[in-house]
This record gives sequence, structure tokens and C-alpha cells, in this order.
Amino acid sequence: MPTVSAARSVPKTATAVDVPVFRDTLSELPDDRRRAAELQGFEAKPGQSLVLTGSGEGPVEVLVGLGSSKDLSYERLRKAAAALARAVNRHEAVATNLVTVSDGLDRAEAIGAVVDGVRLASYRYTDLKSASKDKDEIRLKKVTVVAGGSGVRAEMTAANAVVDAVELSRDLVNEPGGSLTPQSFVAKAKKAAGAAGIKVTVWNEARIRKEKLGGLLAVNKGSAHPPQFLTLSYKPAKGTPKAHIVLVGKGVTFDSGGLSIKTSQGMMTMKIDMAGAAAVLAAMIPLPAVAAPVEVTGFIPLTDNMTGPDAQRPGDVFTARNGKTVEVLNTDAEGRLILADALSLASEAKPDAIIDIATLTGSASAALGTGYAALMATDDTLAGRLEAASERTGEKLWRLPLPAEYRRQLDSPIADLRNIGTSPYGGALIAGLFLKEFVDGAPWAHIDVGLSVYSDTSKGIVVKGATGYGVRLLVDALRHWD
Repeated sequence: MPTVSAARSVPKTATAVDVPVFRDTLSELPDDRRRAAELQGFEAKPGQSLVLTGSGEGPVEVLVGLGSSKDLSYERLRKAAAALARAVNRHEAVATNLVTVSDGLDRAEAIGAVVDGVRLASYRYTDLKSASKDKDEIRLKKVTVVAGGSGVRAEMTAANAVVDAVELSRDLVNEPGGSLTPQSFVAKAKKAAGAAGIKVTVWNEARIRKEKLGGLLAVNKGSAHPPQFLTLSYKPAKGTPKAHIVLVGKGVTFDSGGLSIKTSQGMMTMKIDMAGAAAVLAAMIPLPAVAAPVEVTGFIPLTDNMTGPDAQRPGDVFTARNGKTVEVLNTDAEGRLILADALSLASEAKPDAIIDIATLTGSASAALGTGYAALMATDDTLAGRLEAASERTGEKLWRLPLPAEYRRQLDSPIADLRNIGTSPYGGALIAGLFLKEFVDGAPWAHIDVGLSVYSDTSKGIVVKGATGYGVRLLVDALRHWD
């Protein structure tokens, strides 16, 4: 992936440079550029690009579309920067003028959007490839963002730190479940968090039993790999924290469905079931770099969900951390079981807010598609913070209800509640209501990312494979907390 830095002008080493174009100023282009745009059907649509034939002197020019100048947004800058990166991926050094045309937008946010675009569109997971052709697909090594004024260097450092975190999340989700075991995840977390100054605490199986994390232990019964419980801690370097926020991420490193086993097709991408855990870990790494003004604790329960000799059986009952008993009628509804314990611990910490993020249900994507994650919340202010962050980062959320009348579907004749509803409909809502049983006191938001964490195609900043969804959203919400 390319390195991205700032300069006041296009460096002489750049072999390609963009020409940002608004739809309403397309006719004002010099005659040669305008004719080329007309011949090639370039209409300055957001994310559209056109490489112009060079004269052999100076860098190659690339027209990048931004749509109407009246509607310029961070998401459009992001799309334009991604289009540039894709158009010039055979060049080693390029420059972009996108920040210079972002009048009316916050400069730091604009820089962040451009860095998002050029780096995330250039991301490739090549750790397991042997063919040099695949590894050399992207030659782009250096991108210069043209921007002047005081504070640019700090803004660029923060922007790069956030994208580093997204790439970490993508790497973790892309890694096969056979190698990314709970123990491997913990080792990677210690290395990444330690380098960033984030405190790491790990509970092993014995400590997990002592702490009575019954849901995590129940899911882990069929596994050859002991469970782990990871705690991450961040405090601002200066001043009194504005709030204490707890993040909770689902960490099922591979999900076979347990004895309620998935189909072969349904299992093919189930290495992604720890994407919530990856998002929480990755979101905490750049908090020092962006000077987030809040104290943040991350709770990550880790296990895989397998079919070993003593795997939990449909009909089994376990006792969660908060003392509630749960009848497990579908072992493939396991993520909510490990989150139950983590949310109980989060509540005990008495924070100002709790946010969990999880690949919890296919129902969320059935309702919203893969371009949105479902948001459920007990507090409108907290939901509003996340929705505002969603607008800035382009990681889309859609709020769904937590209907009290659906709660009766979780009633069990032999336990305090069951882990699935009685109806085949509204599964995402039922899952949210189940989690709500383990939250006590603090405002709580639940983000069900569904299948938004993985893509079968490449478009914009998304490349085929893990998307890194949620990292930028969480970081943005935390750094803008007031």
C-alpha cells in the first residue's frame, strides 16, 4: 500500500496528478481537456475518472469527478481519491489536488477522506500468495496530498493512523480461521496495541471460569482451542476524560454453526465472524494519534464455534455472567452468547456509554443489504453520535427498533430466556432484544454489521474481501465526543 504525505505543491517526482472537476464547471476546462472528456463520456460524476493522453512532458493528468460543487462532501472526496488510486495504480508516485478544491469542508476531515480513498482502494491481502504477479498488481508507492497551512502534518499523521487501523482490521478478517485462532488473535493484538501504547489484559480459560463467563464457555465447549478474553484500555494523555466508553466486539474466529451446523456454502466465509472484534481492536489503536478526549475500554471475547465431542447441544442451559440462565435452542446463534458476558462486564464498569459491534445476524443484511449496518440503541443521543459519525465516514447505518412486544419470543419454559425467537421473522431485532437483557444502566448501542464486513467485488474504497467496516465509524465517534 502507498505511503501518503503532504506538500504545498506537486512534487517533481510525481508521474501522475489529478485534475478535480465539478460537473457545473466541466465546460470551463481548457479546450483539449474538455474535448477529451466529451469524446470519452466523462461527465464529472462522483468517483468517475479519465486518464488523459500525455504529451510526454510532465506528469500524466487524470480527470476525477466530484459531482456538483454545491454538494461536495467527504464521501465524494473519498470516492474521487479512490478513483484516482485505481486509475494510476501502475505509477509509483502520484499527487492529488483534491484537498485544494474542498472549500467549505473541514480541512482535517478532507485530508482524512482523501487518505482513506487512495490507501484503502490500493489495499491488497497478499500474505498467502506466492505469485509475484499478484503481489505486484499495485505499483503505487507514494501519494502526495497537496495542502498548505499550519497543522497539516499532524492532520496527515492522524489520517494515516486511522487507515493503518482499517488495514489491520482487514488483515485480521481476511486471515483464515485455521490460523487466526483466539490465541493468535491475542498475540497480534498485544503487538499492535502495545506499539500504540494501549494497555492489554488477557484472561485465560481458568480466569474466564473464575469470572463466570458462562456464555463464552458454552460456545467454546466444542473447540480444540481454549477461549480468551481480551481487555484493551486507553486514557487521554492530557486532561480529564470527557466520558468513559466501553466497546464490545464479537470474536468468533470461525463459525461452523456448532451442532446446528451450517451448510458448506454457509461456512465458506465464516472466518469473518470475528470482524466485530477486529473493529474494536483496530479502532482503539489510533486513539492516541487522534487525541480522542474520552477514556475507552475494549472487551473482546474470543472463541471459535465448532462441533467437538463435548459441543453444547440444542436444549442445553448455561448461566451467564449476570446470573441469567439461557436455553440454547440453536447453537448457530452463538455470537449473542459470548456478547452477553462481555456486555455484563461492560455494565459493571458503569461507563457513560456501551457500544457493541458484531456480525450478529444475516437478518440485518436481509433487511438492509450489505451496504448498511443495523443500529439499535436505548438512547437517542448515543444513536445520534453514531449516525453523525456515519455521515462523516460514509460507513452507513440504519436505525432499527427494539420492540418491547417482541421480547416475549425469548421466554423459555425452563430458563430465564432462550437464545432465539419463536418466529422466523425479525431475527436482527430479536438478537438485539436478547443482548439488551445483559445491559444494565448505561446507554447502549448495538451495531449489527451483518455481511457489510465482506465484499465479493471491488468498488470505491472497498476491495474484494474484508472491508474493515466499523473502524473509521468508531474512531470518528470517539474523537468527536463532547
